[in-house]
Amino acid sequence: MLAAGLSAAWGEIPAIAQRQRAEKKVFTDGEITDGFMKTVFGAEFHLAGRVDRVRKYVAPVRVFADGNRADRKAQLARVVADIAARVQHLDIAMAKTRDEANVVVTLVRDRDLNRTITAFYGSERAREIRTSLDPQCLSGFRKNEQFEIEHSDVILTVDNGDFVFLDCAYEELLQALGPINDTDSVPWTMFNDEVSMGFFDVFDQYILNLLYDPRIKPGMTVTEVRAVLPEVLGDVRAWIAKVNKLPP
Repeated sequence: MLAAGLSAAWGEIPAIAQRQRAEKKVFTDGEITDGFMKTVFGAEFHLAGRVDRVRKYVAPVRVFADGNRADRKAQLARVVADIAARVQHLDIAMAKTRDEANVVVTLVRDRDLNRTITAFYGSERAREIRTSLDPQCLSGFRKNEQFEIEHSDVILTVDNGDFVFLDCAYEELLQALGPINDTDSVPWTMFNDEVSMGFFDVFDQYILNLLYDPRIKPGMTVTEVRAVLPEVLGDVRAWIAKVNKLPP
């Protein structure tokens, strides 16, 4: 199975292997619901628009890598394939050209990160981003009035080692799909600035599978989501157990 093969490959990186061995894989409904609500609603860095509604793609997601490092592009393609294998109702794959993509990943050297952020967001916003986030990597998206994400931009540095690249690639790609809010109160999610994983952990698979279940729709409020989440969670639990070879 593709997902299992990728987990084994990332496990050859010592920092990832250590985290995979220690990974918590069993969670209560309350823990999953709490993590979902705290990451899907809100925004770590708020530029514009309301953040009290579900935001997600409804169209197929196509990812284009813009940069010169063939090795990092290959790793990114494997990350995208891993996400595709683990999120049941998400159609995501690499694009051959920028014009075909609605997610553009810009690969830069670490020394060029601040300049690239400035080029994307302007000098004033870039200063705010550096002050509030001090990022090693960054993602953001644009949504329409129906809270459907239309385009995402991800910036990744290529020269800080395999672990940092993979950790950033997973976190920023996944956040670009909707759960954009970081939280320091959920210890099992990579959307916590104190947590580095380097792989697609089980807890975050729960968040993305809940978000991309067809019953969770863009524009839903917290109240609307809470009404359907118990039913959705039961189906997601079965999928997570199957794809990760966990006890039902």
